[in-house]
Amino acid sequence: MDLRRQLTDLCNAFNAHDLDLLMTYFAEDCILEMPRGRDPWGSRFEGKTKVREALATRFQGLPDVTYNNAEHFVDEASGTGISRWTLMGTSLSGTKTKVQGCDLYTFRNGQVIRKDSYWKIVE
Repeated sequence: MDLRRQLTDLCNAFNAHDLDLLMTYFAEDCILEMPRGRDPWGSRFEGKTKVREALATRFQGLPDVTYNNAEHFVDEASGTGISRWTLMGTSLSGTKTKVQGCDLYTFRNGQVIRKDSYWKIVE
C-alpha cells in the first residue's frame, strides 16, 4: 500500500469537500479527534457515522476551507502517516482563518482507523 498516495488523495478529497469520497478511506470503527474540545484530546468521534457528521461540520463552519501546501510523511511498516498543511477558510460570519496544522493518521488494511488533528493557536 502506498500510504503517501493515500494521504495525498485524502487531502484532495478534503479540498473538494467530497464527504462521500472521504468516507471511502475510513474504516467502520474509525476514530476522529479534533483539536477543540473540553478534554485533553479535544473532541473525539467514534464510528464512521459520527466521523462523517463531524467532518461535515468542518465544511459547514468554513464553507470555503482548503488545506494548502500539504506535505505528507509516512512509515509504511507501522501504517502511520502525517499530513502537514495550512488551513485557510472563511466562517459563516466572515471571519477569515489561516492556521498551520497537521493530521496524524493510523491505517489498517488500507483504511484510516484514526485521524488525530492538531493546529496552531493564532491569537
